[in-house]
Amino acid sequence: MKHRIVVLGAGYAGSYIAGNLARRLSQADTEITVVNAEPDFVQRLRLHQLAAGQEIEAPQLADIFVGTGIRLRLALVTAVDPERQVVAVADAGGGELAYDTLLYALGSHAADHGVPGVAEHAFSVTGRPSALRLRERLDSLSRRDGGGIVLVVGDGLTGIETATEIAESRPGLSVALVARGELGAPLSAGARSHLRQACDRLGITVVERTSVEAVEATRVLCADGTALASDATVWTAGFAVSPIAAAGGLKVTEDGRIVVDRIMRSVSHPNVYAVGDSAYAIGDNGRPLPMSCASAGYTGMQATAAIVGRLTGRKIANTKMEYLGNHISLGRRDGIMQMVDDEAQAKPKYVGGRKAARIKAGILKMSLWTTSHPTFGLPKRKRRLAAVPEASAEKAVGRPESA
Repeated sequence: MKHRIVVLGAGYAGSYIAGNLARRLSQADTEITVVNAEPDFVQRLRLHQLAAGQEIEAPQLADIFVGTGIRLRLALVTAVDPERQVVAVADAGGGELAYDTLLYALGSHAADHGVPGVAEHAFSVTGRPSALRLRERLDSLSRRDGGGIVLVVGDGLTGIETATEIAESRPGLSVALVARGELGAPLSAGARSHLRQACDRLGITVVERTSVEAVEATRVLCADGTALASDATVWTAGFAVSPIAAAGGLKVTEDGRIVVDRIMRSVSHPNVYAVGDSAYAIGDNGRPLPMSCASAGYTGMQATAAIVGRLTGRKIANTKMEYLGNHISLGRRDGIMQMVDDEAQAKPKYVGGRKAARIKAGILKMSLWTTSHPTFGLPKRKRRLAAVPEASAEKAVGRPESA
């Protein structure tokens, strides 16, 4: 019987890992299935551009996986049962999908932090459907006499990119950015100044040191009692993960991320691997990796090496697990590249302007290409499987050391 590998999620990490496994492992021994709710690959890093009105390439997953032997199942993951080694899915067929090795890469979505009205009245750019809903709303505001007010709540990377992209693409709208503290607080002094100048140039109103306590249809209510008018509120105040892992009994953190060891293996269920935003992984600096595309890349490479090594009986090498900095787009012609030190603190120097924008564009282009060509450059020799210990036997010997 073939070893069944099931990959949950076909984002940057899931798609690339599935392709890597398909190229490195023999189809005579393995069967790889990718489960994803949507038929196309979503460039999440560019969803703020999609919302602003730009056309973003969305290659079909079926085309990406053609010729790899990977089975694609378009379905919504509803539950994971690691004890029975099955995944429950909702599609035309429904039912359960059994696995021997599970790769959990379901990513994250916008976190409402329990703020009333976010789910009912706010937009987000964490998924293609939600970005398209925001785009439709912005279209309607742009057609209206006098435009309208777009209020972006949250001044993290997503909030900054969303506010600047909308302001540049739709100059007829008034854009405001709400920051809990000082605008761009984690950046260096020079980068903060550059960001503030960009907001001034684009006509973005910055509301600092303000906490939003409720979202209504036409305004947001702040902790100091003030109300900010809004025709479209975009919520970018952090990310949250699906409760599926916790409900299934996997060991997770308080926020629901799967706790993994150094090779991205669940510390509670050794035949389950987690990557990207779904994983609580410790970087080489001893700090948890942040939710980001860069983290998805590093954790994905480590999980791939671990799965191939474990199944073929080879030594598992440790890949780099580091976070070097942030690349922030400020519209299409401006940006900030801010590097960080081993303590995750911003270094004094930064790169700004068109050079930073070109670097960010290059990263996005490379990310799409590598995802769309998941087996390019990999060795053609496919590894046969060695004897793999059952998960129950591994548990008896001892679980991997916790991250």
